[in-house]
Amino acid sequence: MTLGEKQRLFCFNVGKLIVWANEQGYELRFDEAYRTPEQAALNAKRGSGISNSLHTKHLAIDLPLFLDSALGVDDDIYQADSETYRPLGDYWKTLHPLNRWGGDFPGDGNHFSMEHEGVK
Repeated sequence: MTLGEKQRLFCFNVGKLIVWANEQGYELRFDEAYRTPEQAALNAKRGSGISNSLHTKHLAIDLPLFLDSALGVDDDIYQADSETYRPLGDYWKTLHPLNRWGGDFPGDGNHFSMEHEGVK
């Protein structure tokens, strides 16, 4: 499968994930979908990513999850615990055998990607 084919499939699957999440009562917001190679290199140098990030290939997205605060405040509460994302990650992995979920790596539950050239 070419990079372009993967990018189109990845985008389509992200749409499916967002619709599915909404149907399950989850609220997602967009975070980082594209990262420049320079930013990826800087993140790697800081120890917060890899220089060959799939974000630079348009094959990764971070989708923060928010749940109703039920406390009468205006904003919902951001979910930082990867386990909260597990149903999303499990569903994501059913959409294609190359789909990877960041919760299977340490502390990156809001990360959804498609493997390319061995990078997950």
